[in-house]
Amino acid sequence: MAYQASKDPTTDIRERMYLPELLKGLAITTRHFLRNLFGVLDTNPDVIERKGTAQVTTVQYPEEKVEYPVGYRGLHRLVPREDGKPRCVACYMCATICPAQCIYIEAGEYPAEDASGASRTIEKYPTQFVIDELRCIVCGLCVEACPKDAIRMDTYQHTPSEYTRADFVYDIPKLLKGPPVSHPSDPWNRREGSEQPAHVHKEAHTRIGEGLVQLKTPHLTAGGHGEVPALPAATGTHGAATRPAHVHKFEK
Repeated sequence: MAYQASKDPTTDIRERMYLPELLKGLAITTRHFLRNLFGVLDTNPDVIERKGTAQVTTVQYPEEKVEYPVGYRGLHRLVPREDGKPRCVACYMCATICPAQCIYIEAGEYPAEDASGASRTIEKYPTQFVIDELRCIVCGLCVEACPKDAIRMDTYQHTPSEYTRADFVYDIPKLLKGPPVSHPSDPWNRREGSEQPAHVHKEAHTRIGEGLVQLKTPHLTAGGHGEVPALPAATGTHGAATRPAHVHKFEK
């Protein structure tokens, strides 16, 4: 039978001594302790879906590890080419877009006597590529900004603990890891040299200086036929008449 508490605790000596509620709390704590101690622990990685006798939902790390989702942003890595060199072309786009300013790059040029395919089509490569993992906010903007798929955050690893702050600054030997990646659109796979391609562009472009640009705005049309009436020459600030700008057409 449940204990019925009185509406006026000052008149009941049992409630003034707090013994009933104290015993209730100890009973609940003892019941959960014995159940988790001698019960069967479910090892389901999804701790919310555990159905064992023991209701422990704490991940027993490192024996138990939570599986990361597909879109998890882990530790950075530089993607290598098939020849072992990084795909980075030192364009500075990742360092420019980084909101934490944790990426530092120094660019160098391939020597003229280098006969590799990349040196014939790419002018620069990173002599230094450094990421300060302590300043990184794991936003992934560097991965989105890279035009050459040279940096990824698909390692599914946390930044490991170190003894000094300098050990958290990752350079090219620590970042260059993983399988090589090659795309058909890579310039060193498309042609052997950096000479102009054989095809010629025929797309017409416009340049200021030749011809007149006819503006066809609906509210200025005359007679409903889409024709624009001749506009008088505008007068500048010093009284000199200004004429419409000419447009040149050229082929790229």
